Amino acid sequence: MDKNTLEFVTYCISKLAQQLKLSQSDVYARLKNSGILYDYIVPSYDVLHTFSSRYLMNDITDFMKEKGVLPQ
Repeated sequence: MDKNTLEFVTYCISKLAQQLKLSQSDVYARLKNSGILYDYIVPSYDVLHTFSSRYLMNDITDFMKEKGVLPQ
């Protein structure tokens, strides 16, 4: 993972933690354990980092719900 991708992942975790009112470590664990982090966010960095923050957070939150990581 390069520096830009790492910074993007850190940003996503921080923003999701704020939005979901969860700790950053909890959000990281949920993303990692569900596969969202390394199967979606990291490989899709080139596209995802061009989205607005609001769209990005909604997209990842919806995916977390689909994967059962968050309640519907």
